[in-house]
Amino acid sequence: MPKDQVLAPDAVAARLADLPAWTAADGWITRTYRTNSWKGTLMVINTIGHLAEAAWHHPDLTASYAWVEVRLTTHSAKGLTDKDFALARKIEEVVGWQPGLEGGALEGTPTDPRFAYIKHDR
Repeated sequence: MPKDQVLAPDAVAARLADLPAWTAADGWITRTYRTNSWKGTLMVINTIGHLAEAAWHHPDLTASYAWVEVRLTTHSAKGLTDKDFALARKIEEVVGWQPGLEGGALEGTPTDPRFAYIKHDR
């Protein structure tokens, strides 16, 4: 596939199967992360910002006190490309990481609501 080729609708649907919390519409894929507070919202935004800079592929972000909406498209291609799905997968991996569920050395964020910052999908 040529670099930055816009994906056909069936290819978009196939890639979304691996990203169940994301939706596609009007040439974008979109996901909203729910947080517990402004602190959590800023943590999610900063995480996505780091990943976007490292990838050199930048989403549109919209935020409020307890949520962050991420919208991805490849502007230069005027549509969805593999870049959008690669970054969406990396965002999901990092923002959704819950080390406490892995049974390893890292215990993860305490369940005490005072320390909660993101509302993970269950």
